[in-house]
Amino acid sequence: MVTLSDTQRKIIEDSIRDIKDFPKPGIVFKDITTLLNNKEAYGVLMNHLYERYKEYDLDYIAGIDARGFIFGAALAQMLGLGFVPIRKQGKLPYTTISEKYALEYGVDEIEVHIDAFGEKKGARVLVIDDLIATGGTANAAATLVNQTGAECVECCFVIGLTFLDGIEKLKEKTKVYSLIEVN
Repeated sequence: MVTLSDTQRKIIEDSIRDIKDFPKPGIVFKDITTLLNNKEAYGVLMNHLYERYKEYDLDYIAGIDARGFIFGAALAQMLGLGFVPIRKQGKLPYTTISEKYALEYGVDEIEVHIDAFGEKKGARVLVIDDLIATGGTANAAATLVNQTGAECVECCFVIGLTFLDGIEKLKEKTKVYSLIEVN
């Protein structure tokens, strides 16, 4: 299993900016825009993901709306695979299936096209996003992939907030890989 070297991890970690009190007081937001505009860090990240997943025998990469699109589409192209967007409710033009998940104050919903993974039953899918916190969106995404008849073989995140229980909850459903873990 390919993992980051200490040097690679430092390059990626150093490129992620902390924004205190965003979007509300007490939260430290992990800003990946500084990772994206850093060609060395983004290259290290994408090359690492390619090396990790090139032997996974994947059929598709599914990215979670919206930052998962940035990493997922690029990785799909590098691996020669199709990319599938998992979007917020009402954003996809064709027939969809949806999954609701709990938020701190309410409920949200994501969707995927019913034919997103083609006609191959059991298509092997990697779900990717920038960050996992409480895991609601990621759990909903893995559920959606499996509901289409495909198989969510792993969920990948650039950042995992281990002080929340999202990673552990998601591990009940699929394998989880986060490059950078924040305790």
